[in-house]
Amino acid sequence: MTDLSQAEKDALDAATFRRLLEHLDENRDVQNIDLMILANFCRNCLSKWWLAEAEEQGHDMDLEDARLRVYGMDYATWKAEQPAATPEQIAAYNARTKGC
Repeated sequence: MTDLSQAEKDALDAATFRRLLEHLDENRDVQNIDLMILANFCRNCLSKWWLAEAEEQGHDMDLEDARLRVYGMDYATWKAEQPAATPEQIAAYNARTKGC
């Protein structure tokens, strides 16, 4: 890897994360269960990771703050817009996670 300072790496990481959030926002038809089946993480995971990092750095945040950052809207609003998981999605999720 090219010699980058930690600040440059951090800036690239932050820009990449913002781009990921933008991509997810532009593809709201991709449900969290779809992400879990394919990648074993979803928007909720990102929210929890964001919260953990915020808390580790001493910021007073809660899960709703983190969800607002990741979802770009109130979580209840997001959830209300999403269709229920299909039996096929649930079966694929259970197969992926072995029912965990």
